[in-house]
Amino acid sequence: QLQLVESGGGSVHPGGSLRLSCVVSGVPPGSYAIGWFRQAPGKDREGVSCISASGGLTNYADVVKGRFRISRDNAKNTVYLQMNSLRIEDTAVYYCASTNFCYNEFLESDFGSWGQGTQVTVSS
Repeated sequence: QLQLVESGGGSVHPGGSLRLSCVVSGVPPGSYAIGWFRQAPGKDREGVSCISASGGLTNYADVVKGRFRISRDNAKNTVYLQMNSLRIEDTAVYYCASTNFCYNEFLESDFGSWGQGTQVTVSS
């Protein structure tokens, strides 16, 4: 049974960095592409980034391009989201989710299993 568990959230000041981790279990390493989404208070959940099963293909929402970097270590069955130059508007609960393919549109319906989320708070 596929399970995803996020970690690495916390509180930082604007301009700071955090690295989120998503540990995938219950399936062989590299079985799925993995995406990151976030949901800020009072807002809809939005797609942030996605990485293919092999790690060779990545995409990003325009709002995080150049600041966030997604990667994966299939030996550890873990996907990372390195977040740099964080802004107050990056404050949200961040979720990872599994999919078969990373499309340019981050449609929640394309993603099957979801983690429980990890809170990221950026404040001065």
